[in-house]
Amino acid sequence: MASLTPVSQSQSLLDKPQFKSPALQASFAPVSLRSPSFRFRVLRKLGSVPSRRGGALEMAPKSVIVSATTAEKPKKRYPGEAKGFVEEMRFVAMKLHTRDQAKEGEKEPQGPPVAKWEPSVDGYLRFLVDSKLVYDTLEGIVQKAAFDSYAEFRNTGLERSEKLAKDLEWFKEQGYTIPEPSTPGVTYARYLEELSEKDPQAFICHFYNIYFAHSAGGRMIGKKVAEKILDKKALEFYKWDGDLSQLLQNVREKLNKVAEGWTREEKNHCLEETEKSFKYSGDILRLILS
Repeated sequence: MASLTPVSQSQSLLDKPQFKSPALQASFAPVSLRSPSFRFRVLRKLGSVPSRRGGALEMAPKSVIVSATTAEKPKKRYPGEAKGFVEEMRFVAMKLHTRDQAKEGEKEPQGPPVAKWEPSVDGYLRFLVDSKLVYDTLEGIVQKAAFDSYAEFRNTGLERSEKLAKDLEWFKEQGYTIPEPSTPGVTYARYLEELSEKDPQAFICHFYNIYFAHSAGGRMIGKKVAEKILDKKALEFYKWDGDLSQLLQNVREKLNKVAEGWTREEKNHCLEETEKSFKYSGDILRLILS
């Protein structure tokens, strides 16, 4: 236990004859707190040993010590992130294309290229009917808006239901029988309904891929099919009121704005849904060849 004897009393003890030996006096020699050697010993115990430069002791700058303990790992950057979340979605989607569909494509082709398709009118009608069911569902979801963010995507100018209704009416006037929606369309529409009620990030992934894919590859497919079975007639499905590029840009900005409120985990969850979107859309597209 530390002694409580005052310093003055300790000094009087040292003045007594029995404590006059040189060795004992040296062990009790007073130490100045300003002494460089004392400061060095204290600093060494604290783990902050100073460096010696030109014979003088120097302490390392505090900023160096702090930076060594608080340095953080560089933040991971995702492909396309700097341009906004839509660019991230586009990057992931492009990788799910084949090389003949997109230069970034990484998927192996699972059938002949579009140029070699042999479509039928009946198959094309099934494709159009199922597509209309999916677009009806999408437009109904954003009108109902189970999540506030969905309301951002009302009346974007990309809507296709009304255009498809006109096309199906035209086919009916030509004497064709309009079929009922088939399994691919019904399955996808039901999935979108369920997803929209509980998982907005995943739903937005489908929303983006359906509309943007149709404005790009979808138009090319429509043109090729029309050349083979419709005497090059351009359907309303592939027409937009206004400048399509501007309509798409407006929706990009809205999508980026909505995604700004998401965490990185929510964004990744959205991106992970891309493959499902391609699967469901692919099942409907293949109806053209049925």
